Amino acid sequence: MKSGLTLIVLLVFMFGYSQKGLSIQLEKYMDAQFAVNDFSGTVLVSKNDSILLKKAYGFANYEWKVKNVVDSKFSMASVSKQFTAVAILQLAEHKKLSLEDQLSKYFVGFPKGDVITLKMMLSHNSGFQMDFDELYLVRTDLNKDSVCTYLAKKTLLFEPGTSTAYSNIGYYLLARIVEKVSGQSYEEYLRQNLFDKAKMYNSGVSTSDTVVDKMTQLYYFNDNKLTKNPYINWNFNRGHDGIYSTVEDLNLWNKALFDGQSLLSEESKKKMFTSYNEQNFGFGVIINPVYNQGHQLIAHDGGFFGAMTSFNKFTADKVFITVLSNNQSKSYYIAYGLAGICFGKEAELPYKHIQVAGDVKAYDQYIGEYENIKIVKKENKLYYAGSAIELLPESQTKFFRSDNNNTTVEFIKNSKGKIIQLEIKKAGIKETKNRTKGV
Repeated sequence: MKSGLTLIVLLVFMFGYSQKGLSIQLEKYMDAQFAVNDFSGTVLVSKNDSILLKKAYGFANYEWKVKNVVDSKFSMASVSKQFTAVAILQLAEHKKLSLEDQLSKYFVGFPKGDVITLKMMLSHNSGFQMDFDELYLVRTDLNKDSVCTYLAKKTLLFEPGTSTAYSNIGYYLLARIVEKVSGQSYEEYLRQNLFDKAKMYNSGVSTSDTVVDKMTQLYYFNDNKLTKNPYINWNFNRGHDGIYSTVEDLNLWNKALFDGQSLLSEESKKKMFTSYNEQNFGFGVIINPVYNQGHQLIAHDGGFFGAMTSFNKFTADKVFITVLSNNQSKSYYIAYGLAGICFGKEAELPYKHIQVAGDVKAYDQYIGEYENIKIVKKENKLYYAGSAIELLPESQTKFFRSDNNNTTVEFIKNSKGKIIQLEIKKAGIKETKNRTKGV
């Protein structure tokens, strides 16, 4: 009995130490993101019911130097889509609509409206164009019906159901359908049936006039200068966007959506978390995207001007990571780095990249294909993934991407001095690509 008790105490001690060590690594990584890359926002990492990291950085308001706090509220951008998807699935559970309903049942005048289904809109197979920000980035007297009339005039990208194209338009119309079917406003339906059930009392739907306590201001970079975000008409920028929340509320959402029964039945969850096309779209989420690091992942990112958001649930590992930013910090990259640390990968901390003069003559030996990555030379410069992204040298063999210094590439030589591999570090997490062409 005594030896058994000793073993239990030892295991508890070992688990606690391991968790504490992981928390320290995560915090060190985020502190460097703040110090080096000026991250502004909040972050939360949890495993099972344990919080590994929960911290705020930067400013909620740059003009007044008001700091972000853990319960600062952030615009969710496209992370909002999963809330619209859950609302539609709830209404389907209550037999108020069907996922196979045609768009024409709710709106007239849309091309192929008798072919497009709610399911197609949820999974981005409808053929709708990407966006209609030309309407919600200007002050206008248009009402909801006028917006729909405008959207109906946009030509489809393809025959509904035959291909895939990410579309904000589809999700805006789904939010309108929630209103039509429920008889409530979109914000009221979500408050009663999603936020209250998940105890998300610091979340809601943005409007163009409501004062929201602890709401962060949005800032984006224009000509490398931080700028306040433009006017957004939140009456139309919803369904695909429009939710605001906190990292703590998103953790509550994570528990309610994946582990609870208050939001959706298991059957509806299965529908939501199924991949329906080659781009791995479920309903409002992406299923096992390419950045899953070999672990089962349900995720979605968002970005609109200064709002950058990332929502990641590693279902088998019960790891949840969310990163919210209000100054265009690359939350999705940061979340990738945090996930790598959680899975025991070594993460290089962010550092200031200083461009040096490159050895142009040596560039010829770097060009070629490294599995799915192509390196080319053009006008004495190296480019990543074709010719769109320039690689800037920080040493004779190591480069950083001109569009994202959170990604570096280093050319690895064998004992004979021949380039055989490309070592890529995304957000500090290393990937190795073997040279396949140009050897």
